[in-house]
Amino acid sequence: MNLEAALGQALPNLTVSASPVDRIAYARDLWPRHHLAVSEGRIADHRPGVVVWPNTTEDVASVVRFCAKEGIPLVPFGAGSGVCGGVLPDERTVVLDLKRLDRVRRLDAEAGVLDVEAGALGIRLEEDLNAAGHTLGHFPSSILCSTVGGWVAARSAGQCSGLYGKIEDMVASLECVVGEGEIVRFDRRLHGPDATPLLIGSEGVLGVITSARLRLHAAPAARAFGAFSFPSVEAGWEAMRQMFQSGIRPAVARLYDVFDSFIARLGSVRRRKHAGPKKTLEERGEGAGFGAAVLRRILRRPGVLNRIVDAAPSDWLGGATLILVFEGQAAQSEADFARAKQIALASGARDLGEGPARHWLSHRYSVSYRQSPVFMAGAFSDTMEVAAPWSRLGELYRAVREALGKNVFVMAHLSHAYPDGCSIYFTFAGSAPTPAAMQSVYDWTWRTALDAAIGAGGTLSHHHGVGRSKAPRLGAELGRGIDVVHALRHVLDPRGIMNPGNLLPRDPPERRPVPPPPPSPTLDRASLLVHASGEATLADVETLLARSGLTLGLGKGAPDLAATTVDAWLSRGAPGAPDPWLDPADHLVAGFTARLRSGTEFEVRPSPRRAVGPDLFALFFGMNGRAGVIRSAHLRAHSRDPLTRPRPLDARLERNPSLGQAEAAWIDRMAEAASRVD
Repeated sequence: MNLEAALGQALPNLTVSASPVDRIAYARDLWPRHHLAVSEGRIADHRPGVVVWPNTTEDVASVVRFCAKEGIPLVPFGAGSGVCGGVLPDERTVVLDLKRLDRVRRLDAEAGVLDVEAGALGIRLEEDLNAAGHTLGHFPSSILCSTVGGWVAARSAGQCSGLYGKIEDMVASLECVVGEGEIVRFDRRLHGPDATPLLIGSEGVLGVITSARLRLHAAPAARAFGAFSFPSVEAGWEAMRQMFQSGIRPAVARLYDVFDSFIARLGSVRRRKHAGPKKTLEERGEGAGFGAAVLRRILRRPGVLNRIVDAAPSDWLGGATLILVFEGQAAQSEADFARAKQIALASGARDLGEGPARHWLSHRYSVSYRQSPVFMAGAFSDTMEVAAPWSRLGELYRAVREALGKNVFVMAHLSHAYPDGCSIYFTFAGSAPTPAAMQSVYDWTWRTALDAAIGAGGTLSHHHGVGRSKAPRLGAELGRGIDVVHALRHVLDPRGIMNPGNLLPRDPPERRPVPPPPPSPTLDRASLLVHASGEATLADVETLLARSGLTLGLGKGAPDLAATTVDAWLSRGAPGAPDPWLDPADHLVAGFTARLRSGTEFEVRPSPRRAVGPDLFALFFGMNGRAGVIRSAHLRAHSRDPLTRPRPLDARLERNPSLGQAEAAWIDRMAEAASRVD
């Protein structure tokens, strides 16, 4: 079939291209594994058959119907800034560029919501909102080259997640086109049913996201800045833990380990030293070549460098650096910063003043443009963002560093913290004498790093997503949950045309045993998580928590605690639980085990946040047992001290919109399909 001609005939009002230039431009995302090929001079081995530019949701539906009828693979495309291989088409594939769907359909300042189409570019949208006195509060480092649809599809995080949460905490409603061209809308509901978590993070395999209703905030009136140097990264993250568990919500809390801090300071010194007129490429040529040779030589013996860093006393390199930014009303920001400063100083930190935090803010997006020189120098670099509860964070940090240390250089920072845990953003770099050897080292690094993260109790991804880079190990995290995602796909994409090969591993999931529920509730005090059987009563849980001055924090609408089990409470949508719209950095359930009606069990291990595909908890929350039961849950515990309650954000949007007949039918179909997985 001539795809260009067939699409042009079937949909004459759409722009369609099969030009070599367009096919190359849409052949990949920014997965660094592709950069290795580009650095060798190989460009775009995988090219789509055609690229299509729809103008409306109805256009998207028409393209999807055409592809479903003809059995043609379809890949949604935002701005192409993903780093996990989510885009890897072939000559039979239609790439659907959504950037012409960039309209703001509605801005309701009174309700605090924004209806915006999926192709809206992040920075342009945020600047327009700022001009009108609003903000989304979502600032991924890729904001200059990423779209709303990409954020939602990847379950992304922004740099101000400490106050505003991740993208899944901002979505109030989604419009999407599913696998046979149906236009579907799903609304978020405080007490369920809520299918939005199943589409958020689905990476294009369940449907094409065409618009989102997002929460709006007033643009901050003021900011407070601070930075602190800690004797160790462990001391720094302990201070972060205390801050978030004390109800403090810095918009930005970024902790750089000792060597990452050293490199940042060194770079700052060099920028000051070499300030002035820029040299031409010819003038820089000799020095650049020498620098590349030095970099390659260092990175071919990374174990030596890692050992030096590990052995050097922390104070020699300057300690670990914590950057804090608070925003909102001036008095509130200053008061919250004062509390955070008190915790930092009590933890042994040295006050560095405002300078480092202000410098970070003015350069906050530059991290997205630092990889190219490394690849041009004959080396590689990449990043891996994982997460774990506070009680597992130290093991996660050490396990990844130790696993990789012999073959690549490793450093890390922590940039998304929550009351129950934190993410770690590892950067690794390496080199090898030949392209084949470089590819081998790169692939080994990823396999080893992911295995180390899983073994230490971490999640595979906090906010970049899975794509093809992490898909082979997704089964190790979700187990039979992979089969549940396949069941959802059969409902939403029965022809299997949506981004095939992405997210889901090729091999069947591991049949690992699911741990039994605890006989009685247990407390992870460091993470403020209580692990309880689905058959335990809420009274059982509260009895345990009360001994430590903690509570589930239930309020108005809570059921009879002695007569209600954890499973029954969650299946009814957790009445009385804290409102997540008021504190987006918090959540209700960090992990769970479930038994489907078929008898199949699976586990989602506890993590403060994750980006490993659809959030399968949505199949049980507020669903009245339609898919199955919760066997156990890791629930967030809260201090009984009222002084630790976070300052609530203004939230006027509707909490429980009515459930329409069409939406209910789709939810029922998904629950039924999941329940039958065996």
